[in-house]
Amino acid sequence: MSEIIKVGMADLKLCKKPNAITTLGLGSCVGIAIRDTNNGIGGLAHIMLPDSTQIRENKNKAKFADTGIQELVDQIIAAGGNRARLVAKIAGGAQMFAFSASGNDSVRVGERNVAAVEKKLKELRIPILAKDTGLNYGRTVVFYPETGDYIIRSVGKPEKVI
Repeated sequence: MSEIIKVGMADLKLCKKPNAITTLGLGSCVGIAIRDTNNGIGGLAHIMLPDSTQIRENKNKAKFADTGIQELVDQIIAAGGNRARLVAKIAGGAQMFAFSASGNDSVRVGERNVAAVEKKLKELRIPILAKDTGLNYGRTVVFYPETGDYIIRSVGKPEKVI
């Protein structure tokens, strides 16, 4: 019987087939699902902020796009994943509050998170196969590394699989 592994905010975990992995409440946060397309090993990171370089002595790599994605990739490879076969899907990065539409970058966290995730994945040469980002609503996601299905659930919206 398969298990659904829970990932908290500013957290990341690995998952192997036939298990799934989930995270709740992606608002401005982004859920990055990465998997090896051949062996059913993958993982999910729930990042909160785009850039760790502004923080001294960062002890939580999963909190930031730049360090969280790198840590997830390192763990997948250590668990037997092949770097050349890694692919990603992303969700989240919403603008949850109306006042966030102002030109002030400090409140456009969702948009900045998505840009940082895309930049880091491009730097690592990991293709983004699908994404469900932006807009103004939260998301809960479930990822199946074996198939690559990334299920997106949002209140008042139909469930979608990317």
